[in-house]
Parts: sequence; C-alpha cells; structure tokens
Amino acid sequence: MARFTQLLTFRGLNGLAVLVCAGLLGYAYWLQYTQFLDPCPLCILQRVAFVALGLTTLVAALHNPLGWGRKAYALVAVLFAAAGTAVAGRHVWLQALPADQVPECGPGLAYMLNAFPLSRTIRETLTGSGECASVDWTFLGLSMPWWVLVWFIGLGALVVLAAGLCNGRRLP
Repeated sequence: MARFTQLLTFRGLNGLAVLVCAGLLGYAYWLQYTQFLDPCPLCILQRVAFVALGLTTLVAALHNPLGWGRKAYALVAVLFAAAGTAVAGRHVWLQALPADQVPECGPGLAYMLNAFPLSRTIRETLTGSGECASVDWTFLGLSMPWWVLVWFIGLGALVVLAAGLCNGRRLP
C-alpha cells in the first residue's frame, strides 16, 4: 500500500506519464523498424506530441514544484495532449471516410519539409493524405489512431489529476 501512495504524488504521476509516453513511442518505433509499418505524416505529428508531452512531464517530475508551478506544468502538458488529441482525431476521421472521399496521396513529410515553407507543410500534413486513411494495424477492433486518441485523453487527465490531487503540497 505504501508504494501505491508514493505513486499518487505529483512526481509519481508525472513519472508515470513519462513512462507511458516512452513506452508508446518505443512501441511505435518497434512497429516501424521490425514490422515495417511506416508512419504517415499524421502519425509523425502524433509522435512529436508524445515527445513534447513526455518531456514536459519529465521536467515537471524532476522539478516537483509547489502551488502554481504544478498547474503551469499541467497546463503545458494538457496543451500538448490536446494537440495530439486533435491530430489523432483528424486521423480517425480520415480513416472513417468512404473510399471515394479519401484525399489523394501526397508527398512524404521529409520532402515537404525540404521543398515547402513550414506553414504549407503543416497545412498539407494536417489535411492528410490517402496514406493516412489506410488502416494497417488494429488491436481489439480499434486502429492505431483510435488508441493514440485514447492515450492522449488519458494522459491529459492524468496530468490534471497530478496537479489537482496534490493541492500544492510537497508529498514525500
């Protein structure tokens, strides 16, 4: 029981978020390099959001501030989780489109970063392409973007819980 209560601290919950982000990214890279499941541009943006969320929660766990500092870290983390949720939601929407409404496949993200201005690259990436609409992986009937959506929502709730649960007190 003592170990469980140690986890229910600001530092422990943010540390858990770091581990979850690292595990999800590790699994994504494992799928990419061992199962040859290449990420589409929206998948790459979701990875960026997981990295940003993981780094924010890592700094929050290491810093372990009091009071408003906890709320500030939670706000930044929730913004990254919300951005990831928005991209994952867009990805889920693209996968739900009828085949005749799926956008055409466009250039890869690396090409767009080299050839287009950043604003156009972001706009083109968020628009999605045909490769973003294909479902290449499922677990329990849900595609990877669905699971990413669930994880972003859960991690966002976790960091809000971490900031609110400890109420500005430094717990051991």
